[in-house]
Formats: sequence, structure tokens, C-alpha cells
Amino acid sequence: MISRILEDLDNALTKDPAARNRLEVLLAYPGVHAVWGFRVSHFLWRSNLKLVARIFSSWVRTATGIEIHPAATIGRRFFIDHGMGVVIGATAIIGDDVMMYHDVTLGARSYVKGKRHPTIENNVVIGAGARVIGDITIGHGARINANVVITRDIPAQSTLDSSEFFVI
Repeated sequence: MISRILEDLDNALTKDPAARNRLEVLLAYPGVHAVWGFRVSHFLWRSNLKLVARIFSSWVRTATGIEIHPAATIGRRFFIDHGMGVVIGATAIIGDDVMMYHDVTLGARSYVKGKRHPTIENNVVIGAGARVIGDITIGHGARINANVVITRDIPAQSTLDSSEFFVI
């Protein structure tokens, strides 16, 4: 567990040039706190303590401004920079080494049970204000620029800028 905490701290130092040291990240980075809170709530969720998981994740949202459903799946070295307003839905899957900026939504397009939220593969960067909606896949290494609405699959290694809106 300590090694994963140190990995998260070092990941923030790598991905945020403004981060000066582990202590600063430990004490003052809500994106890191939200991921740690998610890990606790996800453990509770998997342990069939779903109400406790939801209550805890709600408390984390209040403290950080970042809402991550405890049923979501998140890989290693996930970093949320300036995280206020981030929403990650219940069936979202996020791979390893993903970076996300503030005000990003990984949301659903329907009310049906089952997979409703996006899958974000490894090494993806999602810019501020992006909306990634539905059971779609963002391919490995893709770069999503700010304020883009995405409702269909994006191939690996793609760069999607704000002039390429995909609407429902």
C-alpha cells in the first residue's frame, strides 16, 4: 500500500510541473486525494458495503469537488490535475497512466442497466471541460483537447481538438 501511495505522489510530481515535492502533493492535491478516496470506496463497494461506499465517496466529493462512483474501474498512475468538477460514472473504465484535467465528465447516454460509461485505455490525456459520453472507447495514447464532446470511439494515438465535435 505504501508503495502505491508513493507511486501516486511521484506520478503527480512527473505530470505536474508546478508540484515541488511529495509533501506538497500529499497535503495539497485534491486530485490525488480523490483517487485515494476512490480506492477506499471501491474496496468497500467490492466488499458488498455499497451504502458505506456511496456515503464515503460522497464525502470525498464534498472534500475534493471530484465525483468518482465507487463501482468505476481505475488503473494505476491515474492523475487528475485541477480536478474540480470531474465526474466519473459507475461503469467507466480507466486504464493506466491516464491524465485528466478539471471539469471532465465520463458520463452515460442511457438509463439501461449494464455498461453505460466510457472506457479510457492506457496513456490517454483528457483536456479540461471534455465530455466523453456513452459506452465508447478512447484508444491507447489518444489526446483529447479541451471542451470536446465525444460520443463515439476514438482510435489509438489520435489527437482530437475542439474543432472536431462529435454530437449525439
